[in-house]
Amino acid sequence: MTTTEIKTNDRTTGEATTVRPNPATTTTSRLNFAKAAPKVFRAVIGLDAAAREGLDPALVELVQIRASHLNRCAYCLHMHTTDARKAGESEERLHMVAVWQEADHFFTAREQSALALTDAVTRIGDAGVPDEVYDRAAAHFTEEELAHLLALIFTINTWNRIALSTAKRAGTDER
Repeated sequence: MTTTEIKTNDRTTGEATTVRPNPATTTTSRLNFAKAAPKVFRAVIGLDAAAREGLDPALVELVQIRASHLNRCAYCLHMHTTDARKAGESEERLHMVAVWQEADHFFTAREQSALALTDAVTRIGDAGVPDEVYDRAAAHFTEEELAHLLALIFTINTWNRIALSTAKRAGTDER
């Protein structure tokens, strides 16, 4: 726990929770990652572009939205929901991504397998990637598509960490 985090108890459940600082209210100046490490930044952009190749653009956005939910990255969540809307994604489906398991009828079996894989890879420290999750995705994607999907998940998790570490504010898309 950092000095800016606060331990508290949930009033309804009594469970202990940690309240994290809000990047939007961070008062310290953070570095501009793209300017401070341009080669690294360009490399991540290259990985991102390569990962997307051959994947349905709508699926790409759903995966990026889901990982951003899990990582609590408001900056990336705003960016990817905006991109998804521009690409024609429905508001209804965008609202259901956060609860896709309970609203699975909004998503195809292929999308569900990609979202399950996104959950497992993003939370890899919890239980790794269970065989049933991997096998489910492998049943819906070719080996090449599956490799690209995994790379996409790796990439959005990297972007989330860059945005959160440098306190990017939602709504200030700097692409």
